[in-house]
Order: sequence, then C-alpha cells, then structure tokens
Amino acid sequence: MSRQLILVALAASAAAHPAWAQRAQISPYIEASQVLAADLGDGGDVLTYSTLGVGFDASVQTRRVEVQVSYQYERRFAYDKDLADDDMHSGLARANVVVAPGVTIEGGAIATRTRADVRGDALNTQQGNIRNVSQVFSGYVGPSVATHIGPAFANAAYRFGYTKVEAPNGTGVAAGATPLDLYDDSKVHVATASVGVKAGTVLPVGVTVSGSYTREDAGQLDQRFEGKYGRGDVVVPVAPSVALTAGVGYEQIEVSQRDALRNAAGQPVRDNAGRFVTDPASPRRIAYDLDGVFWDAGVIWRPSRRTFLEARYGRRYDSDSFTGSFSYEMAAGSGIQVGVYDSVQTFGQQLNGTLSRLPTSFNTTTDPFGNEFSGCIYGTTGAAAGGCLNNVFASSVTSAFRSRGITAVAVRNRGGKTLGLGGGYSRRSFLAPSEGGSALIAGSFDESFYAQLFGSSDVGANGQLSGSLLASYYNSSLGEDGVLGWGANVAYTHQFGRLGATASLGMFGFERDGDSSASAQALLGLRYGF
Repeated sequence: MSRQLILVALAASAAAHPAWAQRAQISPYIEASQVLAADLGDGGDVLTYSTLGVGFDASVQTRRVEVQVSYQYERRFAYDKDLADDDMHSGLARANVVVAPGVTIEGGAIATRTRADVRGDALNTQQGNIRNVSQVFSGYVGPSVATHIGPAFANAAYRFGYTKVEAPNGTGVAAGATPLDLYDDSKVHVATASVGVKAGTVLPVGVTVSGSYTREDAGQLDQRFEGKYGRGDVVVPVAPSVALTAGVGYEQIEVSQRDALRNAAGQPVRDNAGRFVTDPASPRRIAYDLDGVFWDAGVIWRPSRRTFLEARYGRRYDSDSFTGSFSYEMAAGSGIQVGVYDSVQTFGQQLNGTLSRLPTSFNTTTDPFGNEFSGCIYGTTGAAAGGCLNNVFASSVTSAFRSRGITAVAVRNRGGKTLGLGGGYSRRSFLAPSEGGSALIAGSFDESFYAQLFGSSDVGANGQLSGSLLASYYNSSLGEDGVLGWGANVAYTHQFGRLGATASLGMFGFERDGDSSASAQALLGLRYGF
C-alpha cells in the first residue's frame, strides 16, 4: 500500500510541475549490519546476527510540489535457533501537490511497528527477540479545494485511507489471560466541507458553517463506523490580537460489529493468525450510538503571524470536552506545536489523521535500532515542527474508542545541528458491545505517557553524531500492571564518498511488577549509496 501511495504522489507531482524531476533528490542505498544484543538479566543470552537492508530517501520541495519519502526494508539472518529470522519495513512518505489554483492532492504513507496488546510489553527497540509488536502499514490520499464565492470562502476535501496490521508472534501477557482480538485491516472514507466569511468582510463577526462524514469498514468482526455532523461557528474580535469563538452542532455516530463464531464448547473460534472468525449469521451489535447536540466556546489569540493559540471548552459525547492548539515559530528552522484533542475514532482513523498532520519536510534520523517512525517526527521548519505517533501506537486495538489527550513537539534546526523534544498523554476509553468477541474490552480504558529527546550534530565535513532518549508508561484497566519502558542510544556515522559507516550503542528495557527486562545492544553497519 505504501508503495502505491508513493507512486500516486510522484505521478501527481509530475503532472503539476514537469520540471520537478530536475530538482528532485533521490538516494537509493544498500546496507549491511552486524548486531549484538545482550540480555542484562541473570543468565541472559547474548545474540549476534546480521541484517541486510535496501532503501531510498527522496525529496522534492518547490513552490507547488512538496514530497518527501524515506523507506527501508531490512532482513535479519540468525546464526542459530536462539533468534528467529525476521524482516521489517520502515518508512514515511508525505506529499502535498498543487495541481491547479486552489486544488491540492495530498497523500501520506507509513510502515513501522506498533504495540499489539494494551496489556503487553513496552515497545522500545526492534532488535533482538522482542514481543508485543506488529508490523503496520497505513496510507491515505485525497484532493482538497479552497476557493472564494464572492466575499465568502469555501473549502472541501476527501480522503481515503487504508491500514493493515500483521499479527504479533507474542505479547508478553501473563499465561492464562483471556486473549484480546487482533487488529486486521480497515478502509476509511472522510469527506469535509465548509463555507463562511471572515470578520470585517460582510459582517463584523466571522461566521462558518461546516460538515463532515466518515465511514470506516474494518476486517475484524465486520466492524462498521459511521459518523456525521454539521456545525456553525462564530468568531467575535474583541482586541487586535484576541477573539472569542463559539460553535454549536448536531452529530450522529454509530459503531457496530458482528459476533465471533463459537465452537461446541462456546469458545470464540480463531484463525491461524489468532484473530476472531466472524459469525456471518450473528446480528449486528451496537458498540456505540450517539445522536445529539454538542457545543463549545473559547478564545483565539494571534499576536503575530508566528504565534497562534486556540482553547475551547464544551459539552460533547455526553461529558465535558476540552480541545485546543498552540504553535510558535521561533525561527525559520525552530518551532513548537501543541495539540489537545477529544474525539471518538478508531486505530485506523487516528493513524491516518495523525499522518496527515505530519510535515512534508521532516528530519530522517540515524536510528539503527528501528524506532525512527514509531514515535515523534521532527520537521525541518519552525512553521511545521512535527508530531508524535506514540499515542497511536500504544496498541493496535480493534475496538473503537474515545481518545483524549495532549501531544507536544519542539524542534530546533540550525547550522548542521538538530534538537527535538516530544511528549504527551493519551487516554482511550474503549467502545464495544457488552457481549460477543469484544466483550472483554467493553467499558475498559488504557492510558499512556510518553517522552522523547533527539539530537544530532555534524562532526566535521563527513561525520554525524546523534543520540536519543525515550520513555513511556502504559496502564490498562484490564487487570494487568502498568509497564514502564525506557531506552537510549547513540550513533556515529562517517561518510567515505558513497560509502557510509555507522557505529551505534543502545540500552533498552521495561519494568513491570514481577517482570522486568534490560538489554544492551551494539551495531556496526555499512551503507553504500547509488
């Protein structure tokens, strides 16, 4: 799926700006590494194995075309039976192409790994024997239109997204615990439209009317998500840089699914991947049904073109709701972005939506241990500082959920040096029928806290030193103890013409009541660029 979206983006780029190819930067490469992973526990194993990878980095940045792609396929080769052979896809693509005045085609794709079970091990490294990880592929593409009708502005957009998650080999959940359903795939359609006038054009206040429709069909248990809303908003300027805003709307959301097929003993039937087999004769059970009015009000502060703050409080989903955003462009390559969110959605919708908000120009970090695109992504400009995927990859849960939290990213790019900091908090309240295959997760919730620090610096004309720190804490109401994950790594890369050499060291681990793990890892690698 990711390759298809990349081809669509590149084809759209060529159509919009035929001369883009003369300004494109495309760097394919092959890479070979030797890895040592040592379990620091008593009697722990020491594993040594090789990896072979192929990939490419590509970028096009013009007035009408913004495309960046970074992708690698890696295969591990074990020397003995202590380590299973494995392969991994890791990549990120973002594209924004102006095909005509006011008409844009946007797309994105990601390939990385996610936690599988909300109760299982933390995800800190991709090297060695790891549990509770699933390979995930996701992408989206769609057009948007922005125009004017007299003094009024009008916007419309459509997005199609697809997400696929492979089954994990193990989760680290205590033996005998009831297994949860495993995410498979989903297709989602999102259409939005809005029309309005800015304050001071026709009226002394700004007025906007907007609407949205979302439809998602998931492979597991024939799950269906359908949501639609319409709302009106008013913006009232009260000072040169301050305005009050309020909105009211009406929405309908329905999430439903079928039961799992059961055997003669009454147990859910699972396929070879561990997923529930859908009973086609079962009734469609309602997991969530909302129909009603919502409202919110708040303040907008824009003291300059580089600073923006919006904060809202309201009533939605039958409870209090807080949302907001803050952005500050400190300099051309430095900025801060903060988002406070509250929405009912699914894993596939949340991943597609977060992907669409990532910058089209981002830093590709030297992380030989495989965490590059599973956490925070740092932009190369202050106007698009980046975003974090940690809350999405807390687990690839099948059920819909209400997601509330905050995420923040700060980045500084200057003089061959990059410093990035990201973190946040997320709470997901799961929505599932009280009976059927997903009954165990109905009414439960999970929480995640995460923080990440990254830094890199050029060393001379041909070297680069980079390092990162990461920490996470996952907690679930499903009876399992919370798990604290942590990790740190440092890497040095030196270029000898087309040949690059990397040496890296890292330590990773997790702590849970009655269970802990820590490992030290080292990597030596060679990369040849074409």
